[in-house]
Amino acid sequence: MAFYDFERIERKWQEKWKTKNNFHGEDFSEKQKYYMLVMFPYPSGKLHMGHVRNYSIGDVIARFKRMQGYNVLHPIGFDAFGLPAENAAIKHGIPPKEWTINNMAEMEEQLKRLGFSYDWDREVKTCMPEYYKWTQWMFLQMYKNGLAYKKKSFVNWCPSCETVLANEQVVNGECERCGTKVGKKNLEQWYFKITDYAERLLNDIEKLKGWPEKVKIMQENWIGKSTGAVIDFAIEGREEKIKVFTTRPDTVFGVTYIVLAPEHPLVTQISKGTEYEQQVNDFVYKMQFVNEVDRTSADLEKEGVFTGAYAINPANGERVPILTANYVLLDYGTGAVMAVPAHDERDFEFAQKYNLPIRVVINPEGSELDPENMISAYTDDGIMCNSGQFNGMNNREAYNKIIDYLKEKGVGDYKVNYRLRDWLISRQRYWGAPIPIVYCEKCGEVPVPEEQLPVMLPEDVVFTGKGESPLTTSETFMNTTCPKCGAKATREKDTMDTFVCSSWYFLRYTDANNDEKPFDFEKAKYWMDVDQYVGGVEHAILHLLYSRFFTKALYDFNISPVDEPFRNLLTQGMVLKDGAKMSKSKGNIVSPEEIISQYGADTARLFIMFAAPPERDLEWSDQGVEGCFRFLNRVWRLVDELAPKCRDAKQIDINTLTKDDKEMRRILHSVVKKVTEDINDRFNFNTAISATMELVNALYQYKEKDNAKLEIIAEALEKLILILAPFVPHITEELWEMMGKTGSVHEQMWPNYDVEALKQDEIEIVVQVNGKLRGKVLVPAEANQDEILSIIKNDEKIKQILEEKQIIKEIVVPGKLVNLVVK
Repeated sequence: MAFYDFERIERKWQEKWKTKNNFHGEDFSEKQKYYMLVMFPYPSGKLHMGHVRNYSIGDVIARFKRMQGYNVLHPIGFDAFGLPAENAAIKHGIPPKEWTINNMAEMEEQLKRLGFSYDWDREVKTCMPEYYKWTQWMFLQMYKNGLAYKKKSFVNWCPSCETVLANEQVVNGECERCGTKVGKKNLEQWYFKITDYAERLLNDIEKLKGWPEKVKIMQENWIGKSTGAVIDFAIEGREEKIKVFTTRPDTVFGVTYIVLAPEHPLVTQISKGTEYEQQVNDFVYKMQFVNEVDRTSADLEKEGVFTGAYAINPANGERVPILTANYVLLDYGTGAVMAVPAHDERDFEFAQKYNLPIRVVINPEGSELDPENMISAYTDDGIMCNSGQFNGMNNREAYNKIIDYLKEKGVGDYKVNYRLRDWLISRQRYWGAPIPIVYCEKCGEVPVPEEQLPVMLPEDVVFTGKGESPLTTSETFMNTTCPKCGAKATREKDTMDTFVCSSWYFLRYTDANNDEKPFDFEKAKYWMDVDQYVGGVEHAILHLLYSRFFTKALYDFNISPVDEPFRNLLTQGMVLKDGAKMSKSKGNIVSPEEIISQYGADTARLFIMFAAPPERDLEWSDQGVEGCFRFLNRVWRLVDELAPKCRDAKQIDINTLTKDDKEMRRILHSVVKKVTEDINDRFNFNTAISATMELVNALYQYKEKDNAKLEIIAEALEKLILILAPFVPHITEELWEMMGKTGSVHEQMWPNYDVEALKQDEIEIVVQVNGKLRGKVLVPAEANQDEILSIIKNDEKIKQILEEKQIIKEIVVPGKLVNLVVK
């Protein structure tokens, strides 16, 4: 008997697939298309088990769809720009390009070793000029259409390294490189105007029928639509006005102070020259070192200072103090809040702490609130008071009337606000796509002409981790000529956020080798939208939202044939070990390479699909891996023993089937049915695999029977190999060959199940007496209720139990149980 030599088998079939180019997606095929996409990886150098899970899920779906007769596009590539490559250059002196290319080569080898059915001809690498040329081209389309612009905004700044830091480089408020407290710096930076698409992004969530509900809710909350009013508060003694967005204009008469975010430009202006100037400046500086997540936390202790200035409430003409506080953010609303402590919990806490006035303007119906005795804000509906002409109205009735009143006075209006901010794409980094803009003293800001793309990343740069972007160290890059007038000019020194590269890569896959344009419209029209997208839930907001925005913008520019990129989305859970996410720091990493070398790629894939439903977290188990390896060995031995005999098996004659034959076929066809439905309808891969394990057990029992028929075994083995093929592609190729079959197992049609074979001649009925299990009785499958009761009452064991007892009630659950209530 031949042993299961997984290493030889896997190398053999991987080489054959490569030679025959088995997994090529054919443009414009007459077959129905299926675009299966997994989120492409960052080339860190090593695959981890999270990658293996993500890509195994995608591969099972792709292989299954091919066997169903679809023309499948299943591409892969690398999201190859990013900070780790730059850190490697600073730490080890390895150029980012070299580091990235080496890592991509290593990860490609690992992906191929796992036997994933990718169309490698369509591979994209976002750090290569042939890709980022088109990322730059996309930027220019945004620029031409008014969706790319520059403005000042705050960035993380390390005063010691004298450099901008990404959020992930700030650890506990300190620079990860030198440990210095990280502050903020106001820099000119590039943005994409995603807010222009906020309403469409929100409304079109309802189109995403195949997305998990939790992801849709996360996107909805991130966009954060609010309806209310914008109100102008005049500043006493100044021309400027403070614009406030509020969802509670019905409480405007209860404003007792105004709060500005510490970053609001008016804060330092209105305090200048007052006795409060120093304390305001100190507070603003202090707030630079507190991150926004902490500042929006419900547990945050509210802090603030008086600016020395006053505002005028436009509703009642009252003079109210202007403060700056930590709980107001510049990026939400207008960065200014009208504080109504009687009816807002945060304002109430702050007013209590700083002894600020509290005025009630809404009372519960039938009672009056006393500000002196309130222990929390009253936020429910009620009757208006202390609100001039609106007194006595229900606050909901007064809501629009107050906005109309402010609008008539020219100090307010209806307003829809979004939590979503414009997308900051500038990165003060080297390893990213250069922004194709030059600056000329005469012409100002000038886009690079499309025919001059790509703007190549220079290699004569110095990586120190200090100062401005490394691009500024390259004179050959920075110094150029103006495309308009030919005078001396300098290039933009920022590069683009890597999310820009990953916001259109799915379109590039449809025409990955096109040198003339990012992709051919007709090819994209054939393949798009993505039928199934698979990736981690950690990308539920930014990547998916940016991809949706990009696709909609390109659709509006007549570049994309679709306005939504992903029809269906599956977000897989994490791979855990000892209850925690695998990480180097915890020392609980399991290397895919070790598992492959010890058990083979098929075992690794089978375990990762069997251990948990895809959307749930998966707990790693060495015993589980060994169990999957034993199962594949059982399948191997079964086929090795029986394949030679099955080659000459005759056709099944339904008329000669014994009870055992029928039961074997019933199990076989019910498993084919279950596996088909579990993959196709529910992605319940774990239960599909469990069903195949039951089938193997049944086959082992059946083959030992004296009257076992070879034709029944041959049918079962053939279908077993076919339904296992998407999960364990290498061993099933070998087993298919051993069965004497020609062609790749993955090019065969997915097996059908025989509805007639699913029918049972007899079914087992559980018998209860007064709710207690008393036995099991076989009855004809087609028996009616009266016949079932008659058979059960005449069963010898049940007859004894019922002796001298009176049946009061007969409860029949068709096909399952009978409960006889007796006394």
